[in-house]
Amino acid sequence: MKPNIGTLDKAARIGVAIVIVILYFAGQITGTAAVILLIFAGVFLLTSFIGVCPLYLPFGISTKKKVE
Repeated sequence: MKPNIGTLDKAARIGVAIVIVILYFAGQITGTAAVILLIFAGVFLLTSFIGVCPLYLPFGISTKKKVE
């Protein structure tokens, strides 16, 4: 798959994932909400590292800068 996540998008996803993990370990989120948010954090990290967001593909969205 062609990468479709830009640098700023990657940074934002990693930042959100870190905040979710910190909130979890600080005890601010618990129960079902914590599990769902931790899954989202994992997906954000995974998509950041591989550089592809599957939800962007059907819509043709890309936040990666185009090289001319």
